[in-house]
Parts: sequence; C-alpha cells; structure tokens
Amino acid sequence: MCVALGMLQTQRMLCILVVHAAICLQGILLHQPGTVEQRKPFFERFRRLEEQFRRFQGVTLLRLQEIAGNYNASDGINTKFEQLLNQHQSLESAANETHTATQEELRDLKAWVKKLQNKTKKQDSKIAALEESLRERDWQSAAESALLSNMTQEVESHRQATQAVRIGQGGLQKALESLQDALKSQGSKLDELERQLKSPVDNEVLRPGRLAAAHLLNRVPQKKEPEAAGGQNPTLKKLRAKHQQRKKLLQESTRLVAQSQSRGLQSGTLLGQEASLHQEPEADLPSRPQPQALRQQHPVMDKASEERERLETPRKAGAICNVDSMLVFPNASTENFATFTPGFQAGLLELSLCSWVSTSASYLGTILSYATEENDNKLVLHGRDVAPRNSIHFVIGDPAFRELPVGQILDGKWHHICVIWSSIQGRYWFYVDRRLASMGSKFQKGYEIPPKGSLFLGQEQDTIGGGFEPSESFVGYLAGFAMWDRALSPGEVSGIAVGKGLPRGTILTLANVSALNGAVQKVNCTCLEHCL
Repeated sequence: MCVALGMLQTQRMLCILVVHAAICLQGILLHQPGTVEQRKPFFERFRRLEEQFRRFQGVTLLRLQEIAGNYNASDGINTKFEQLLNQHQSLESAANETHTATQEELRDLKAWVKKLQNKTKKQDSKIAALEESLRERDWQSAAESALLSNMTQEVESHRQATQAVRIGQGGLQKALESLQDALKSQGSKLDELERQLKSPVDNEVLRPGRLAAAHLLNRVPQKKEPEAAGGQNPTLKKLRAKHQQRKKLLQESTRLVAQSQSRGLQSGTLLGQEASLHQEPEADLPSRPQPQALRQQHPVMDKASEERERLETPRKAGAICNVDSMLVFPNASTENFATFTPGFQAGLLELSLCSWVSTSASYLGTILSYATEENDNKLVLHGRDVAPRNSIHFVIGDPAFRELPVGQILDGKWHHICVIWSSIQGRYWFYVDRRLASMGSKFQKGYEIPPKGSLFLGQEQDTIGGGFEPSESFVGYLAGFAMWDRALSPGEVSGIAVGKGLPRGTILTLANVSALNGAVQKVNCTCLEHCL
C-alpha cells in the first residue's frame, strides 16, 4: 500500500510540473513577443528543461522500478513470515504433544518405580526371612550336631557298659552253672544220705525221705545222745553241714543275681532281660511270658491299627456335599479375578480360610489378596510361576510372611486346604486334606487386619485394585471357599474336609462375590463330584 501511494504522489508531482512548465512558457511567449533573437534563449532554456524533465522522468522510472522491486520483495517477506508462522505453530503443537507423551511416560515411570520399590521391599523382606531361617537352621544344625555328639558319647558309654555287663554276665553264667553243678552234686549226696537213713538205725526215723531229712536238718540236737545211737550223731552232723553249705550257696547265687539285676537296670532294659534269662533256673523267680501270650496280643494291636487306618481314610469325593458353588479360572490372565465389595466389615484378630482347590499348573498362584491404602499386602496367599513352585507365601501386614508347603496339591486333583491364624499368640496352622502340613508361632502377635479394604480372588494386588501380573494369577478351580473371624478347631477342619456342614460364624463365602471379571465363571454345585 505504501508503495502504491508513493507512485500516485510522484505522478501528481510530474503532472503539476508539466502544467507549471506550460504556463511559464505561455507567459513568456505573451510577455516577450520580440524578435527571433529573443526567442532563441527561450527555446534553449525550454530544451534544457525538457532534457532535465526527461532525465527526471528516467530517474523517476528507475525509482518507480526500484519501488516495485521492493514491493515484490516485501510480498516474499510476508510469505516467508507466514511460512515461519505456520512452522512455529506446527512446532508448538509437536512440542505440546511431546510434553503430553512425556507426562504420560513419567506417570508410567512413577508407577513402575513404585512397583519396583514394592517388589524390592518384598525381596528385602524375603532375603531377611531367608537369612533368619538360615541362622535358625545353622543354630539347629549346631544343636543337632552337639546332640548327636552327646548321643554318640552316650551310645559309646552304653556300649562299653553293655560289654562290661556282658562280660560280667558271662562270669555270672559260669558261676551259676558251677552252682547248679554243686547243687546237683549236693542233691546226689542228699539222696545217698537218705538211702543211708532208710536203714533201721533210729526208731524216730522210720521212712525217711526229703521231708524227713529236712525235718532232721531243722531239728535241734540234744546235748546228750544215747551212746546206742552213736552211729546216728555223726550222720546228722554231716547232714546239717551239707544243708548249711547248700544255704550258703543259695545265698551267694541270690547275691550274684541281684548284682546282675542292678547292673542290667543301669545298662538298659535289654541287659535286664538277659539277667532275667539267667535267673530262670531258680525256682523262686518268675517265669518268662510264653510266646503264645505274645502271639495273643497281636490281634488286638492289628484291630487297633485297622480301626485307626479306617478313621484316617478320607471318604470318596462324592460324599462331599457342602461346597455350594465353584469358581473356574481358565488361564493365566490379568483379566481373570473375582471381587468382594466391601472386603471385611470389621478388623480381624483371628481368621480361618478354607477351600477346595484343584489345579493342573506347576504352581498354585495367588488365591486371595487383601489391600488397603496403607499397605497393598495386608492379607495375601501368594504364589507365582517362579522357583520354588512347591510353596506359597502367607502374608499378614507386609513384609511379615511365612512359607506354606503346597507341593502335594499340584497334581490336578481336589484337595482341601485351611489356613488359620490367631494374633493372641501369633500362631498359625496350615491343613491339607485334614492333616497338619505346617504350623508356627511369633507371627504378627497382637496385629489386627484392618477393615474396608479391597479383597480379590485369583490375583495379587500391587496397588489397590490393580498391578496384576500373569505369572501370579491363579489357574484352576476353587470350590466351597469360606472365611471365619475366629480360629477353627482341628475337629471343625476335619468335619469340613469329610463333607459335614460348615461351622458357625462364616463372614465370607462365594455367595458374597460381588463381581466376576475376565473369563472367570461361577458354577452352582452342591456336591464336589458335580462341580466338574
């Protein structure tokens, strides 16, 4: 616009100059109507003015051309400015998009950092627990080594004592054999004396025998015997001497036997039995139990063992009719889980969790996860597809946890599990098919699980309602799931496992599930055999 205005003004100035020149020329012609000599200077001036006008016109045209060129250059500059403005706007939009993407990546990075911190905390707690268990195992191994050394020393001392007693028993056996031989010889001599006494030597002894000889031995001799019985007195004295010798031999045998018994009691029951075997020849000692009596005890023991085996044998699966319903978790996906809304209505100082479980996977996965704003691991039964796969973590208030053995469950069959915890003494119990598989104490003593949290089945929460991983998902079947706010007794656990009704006081069952997510399905089945 500026250039156009300049050109218009220039043209006006040229027109004014031409008109002014014409007027001046006319005035000159009118005021000087003289001779030709006077007109020549005028024409010279006019020619010079015309030349000046032409030069001015050429300069003006050049100036106008320059102005036109500058105008075209300004148009190019405006175009370039518009291009630069468009580029600036595109760069600004790209920068905004980059900023938005960067913010999203920062949020994801913060979430991953928080998850990594939680996992690091878990790993640290696991490492601390493993170190503690290693220290306990080292201490137990040292104690067992010391106990084994003491037992070895005791066994060696018992062996030496046994050897000494056996040597003594050998000597005692020989002494007893010699006593038996002496008793036999004494008996033969007494028989000979009885035969001698059968002759009619004394009127008092008509038919002497063993009782008569004993009566004569115990009889008090008279100070004055008739001389006619002179053959009787030496015989009676000899008989009394033999009887006293026999008494001494019996007393010595009794003393040796008593000494053997005392040594046998000190060395062990086996040596006492050997001592009793050596005492059998004496008439006053009790006889050993006969093999027939021992054989009569076996049927009773067999009946008791058969009764115990009959009681311990679980019933068939068809007899389990207290499951009510079952949840199916078909594959390892973060979309598969079941929720309870809300979780626990009140805080828990005790809890019992029981369920029928069947899985064909090589690991058990996460059965239950309870999280709050304060802690995402308030109550967790957590397993994952990493070694070791034969155990899961029982977590109460992260980072405190205990390992529970589940290797026998990973066979694709139905198994009944119960996890019980009490904060009164910090004790816990883990039952598999009515049998106690693990137990312990000093586990979160005095702790209370808070209410109003997020309770999930089948996934482990790293954040409230999220943070799932496929390797931690449960794959399989859960039937008859139930929870109590008290510690069940062993009898109640056994009753559930054999198909009796659920104990009183359940706080959650599968009937309280609020939502099923992913491919999880719920199957209503009264008996366990009808669930599959």
